Amino acid sequence: MSSNNVLVIDVDPERQVLLSTLIEFINCRAIIVDNPDSWFDDAGTLTDIVMVLVGDCGDRHQTRQVLRELVNHEVPLPVFTFELPETESLNFPGVLGTLRFPVKYPQLSNALQQATVYRGQHENKQQQQPDIRPLIGNSPRMKDVSQMIEQVSGSEANVLILGESGTGKEVVARNLHHLSSRRLKPLVPVNCGAIPAELLESELFGHEKGAFTGAITTRKGRFEMAEGGTLFLDEIGDMPLPMQVKLLRVLQEKTYERVGSSKPMTANVRVIAATHRNLEAHIEEGHFREDLYYRLNVFPIDMPALRERPEDIPLLIHELITRIEHENRGSVSLTAAAIASLCRYDWPGNVRELGNVIERLVILYPYSTVDFDDLPEKYQSMDGELPEAVTKVIAQTPMQKAPVQSKPTSVTQSESAPLDVEELPEEGLDLKQHLANLEYLLIKQSLDESLGVVAHAAKKLKMQRTTLVEKMRKYGIQRMGD
Repeated sequence: MSSNNVLVIDVDPERQVLLSTLIEFINCRAIIVDNPDSWFDDAGTLTDIVMVLVGDCGDRHQTRQVLRELVNHEVPLPVFTFELPETESLNFPGVLGTLRFPVKYPQLSNALQQATVYRGQHENKQQQQPDIRPLIGNSPRMKDVSQMIEQVSGSEANVLILGESGTGKEVVARNLHHLSSRRLKPLVPVNCGAIPAELLESELFGHEKGAFTGAITTRKGRFEMAEGGTLFLDEIGDMPLPMQVKLLRVLQEKTYERVGSSKPMTANVRVIAATHRNLEAHIEEGHFREDLYYRLNVFPIDMPALRERPEDIPLLIHELITRIEHENRGSVSLTAAAIASLCRYDWPGNVRELGNVIERLVILYPYSTVDFDDLPEKYQSMDGELPEAVTKVIAQTPMQKAPVQSKPTSVTQSESAPLDVEELPEEGLDLKQHLANLEYLLIKQSLDESLGVVAHAAKKLKMQRTTLVEKMRKYGIQRMGD
């Protein structure tokens, strides 16, 4: 955050003074607005506002109008209201929380932390393209998945996405949301396996101030954040049994309560769940409720493992490199031999593991061509013939040509012999470029005579093999083997 301004909208002079003092204690600067009708004009640059505190704006109608303008503004503003003795508290959608007045330092400090996280998340989203990645693959299994997504996206049915870790279950969930009628509302993901069991209820349903130790402000839950949109429950198979009961109630009755509250809240949310576990086996072992399973498993989508669709690997490699280039993080190209080797690997980590390998290659061989023996040893495999469908895709997939800035530009396709030193042209020549051309041609010749064996070519040129490899990378010369 480049600024630490806190906007205070309140007509009460005493609260203005008290809040200004407290705001200074959290190392921020208060911008006081005592006329709610002109808050926009008096607030200054909204992108410099780290947090907005709304107290009494004159009457309930005026307060609601100010809150509506704040939470719907194109600049993401973290808004908090006050629970004041003389006014009725407002449960306004879009407000991050409610602070009890007189507010204490820990409360305000905690609110500032929430506001900073909120602004950071929204600023990152604005800097990025919409996170809707297409499903990559032309294999029969992936075509089936794409067809199922199109069929179910327009309905309100709960979807259960099954598949091993790293197969792209969240990508499916995001595509389902993007193609649904709820696309303009939030998609809120929750990893049920990453949140401690004792905090999961508060995370899903929210809590009231004082509901438990540390609950110093009222907090919205993920169901409330996803209102009107989609809630993605990832790793649902890791959800504790007590929480499964409460989730089942929400799915059945469409209502829930915040922790520490008895006030029912309506849930207008579509639920998409995902897991890498075998839920039917979990049910037999007593770890998952059968009734919840049938509530979630209205429309199952089974994501295939990467080893089950090797013909999609060349397309995924192309997509991953293109994405890295688009993000200005480098580039790399792979020979057909390297791609074929990757197609033979089992990929226990699936698409996530493949993405990690490509990232590693971009770091190790920036703007270079990666051949078979440049791959990490565990990914080098020449055993077994690839299916015709895989070899066909390798031949047809457009491979990125990584830019090699040092590659000599004057070498033609005919690779004519270097200029004789006795034939120095009258206009002169670029000696550095001429020597680069000569080196390039001699390396190509030695490799041709050595049938592509780098060690033999290095011996002919009387240089270390590693030196020759570096020069080949410099000029973008591909090699067949060693």
